[in-house]
Amino acid sequence: MIRVMLVDDHALVRMGFRMLLADAEVEVVAEADTGEQACADYARVRPDVVVMDLSMPGMGGLEAVRRLLAQDPKARILALSAHEDTAHPRRVLRAGALGYLAKRSAPEALIAAVTAVAANRPYVDAHTAQALAVAEVRGETSPADALSEREFSVFVQLARGLSVAQIADNLKLSPSTVGTHLFHVKQKLGANNQSELTLVALHWGLIEA
Repeated sequence: MIRVMLVDDHALVRMGFRMLLADAEVEVVAEADTGEQACADYARVRPDVVVMDLSMPGMGGLEAVRRLLAQDPKARILALSAHEDTAHPRRVLRAGALGYLAKRSAPEALIAAVTAVAANRPYVDAHTAQALAVAEVRGETSPADALSEREFSVFVQLARGLSVAQIADNLKLSPSTVGTHLFHVKQKLGANNQSELTLVALHWGLIEA
């Protein structure tokens, strides 16, 4: 039986996933509602697969993926996202997640994705795979592609309305380091303030309206 840790800040979503997976004889051995909790519990639970939502309060899913893989390079992670952009799947797969599943996928796709990742096989849902392929063929890039991994994390959190102090706490950075990243983000994206950064993020589907 595949042992799974569910990480999502919505209890109803976790309950729905748990019911879906139970029908496929997949055991949910732990749940977490933040990336911080997932990182704290992982070593004790040692699940076969971590199902990680990317949009959560605190450090968020992308940062949690990085930290889990720093803890255990062999961790098998399936990233879940409601985002329609290509930046999130590219970045989380580059960070080391083995699979990516859009939340709008059919329910049976969750079972297929968990099964593939548990077997150490890459998985990307069909819609996301097509979007990534089309963007690659057309040479399409979002402005955020110019950002480093750390700059991207700071950018997304700031676009969601978080303060520099909150971002520093979430990412375990000093406020001055966050300020330096923010300066570079504004330069690279041609934005003057937080409002303009939020508009860029909304336009490219990097945050939900």
